[in-house]
Amino acid sequence: MAIQMLMTECKEKMNKAVEATKTKFTSIRAGRANVAMLDGIKVEQYGSEMPLNQIGSVSAPESRLLVIDPWDKSIIPAIEKSIMLSNLGLTPNNDGKVIRLMIPELTADRRKEYVKLAKTEAENGKVAVRNIRKDTNNALRRLEKDGEITADDLKRSEDDVQKITDNTIKMIDELLAKKEKEITTV
Repeated sequence: MAIQMLMTECKEKMNKAVEATKTKFTSIRAGRANVAMLDGIKVEQYGSEMPLNQIGSVSAPESRLLVIDPWDKSIIPAIEKSIMLSNLGLTPNNDGKVIRLMIPELTADRRKEYVKLAKTEAENGKVAVRNIRKDTNNALRRLEKDGEITADDLKRSEDDVQKITDNTIKMIDELLAKKEKEITTV
């Protein structure tokens, strides 16, 4: 029973690591407008930091344009400042009502940079998965040491954990390959 609980917990944690990696990938530019590009931007408003999507609507009406329509027009300068401070390489234009962000065509060097960033995020995801594997195996060894499971159960469970780990890392590699293709394809 304890083994099943550990395995279920292991799978859930590894799936969360994959989802976190997927989320990180959405914030990496691929040459076309994506509202998720702005997810990490926080705007100083009324003395606190607020996510951009909580102070206005963000949309991508065209493939190379993002539009931010703040609910309170007086914070447009703060939004522009936050966008400029982020390292997205975007220059905001406003007409007093909305902010427009033109997405420039990616240069070859910038594409290489983004691929490198995607690889780093994928590696971070893999490290998280390996740490989950290590923690699960340590918990299994403690169960065996305490006499709750046999040595055979331990060996079988460690093999199962390794299979789960291999599958999860394969999923991250597939996500990376897809993101690389998205970034490098013009």
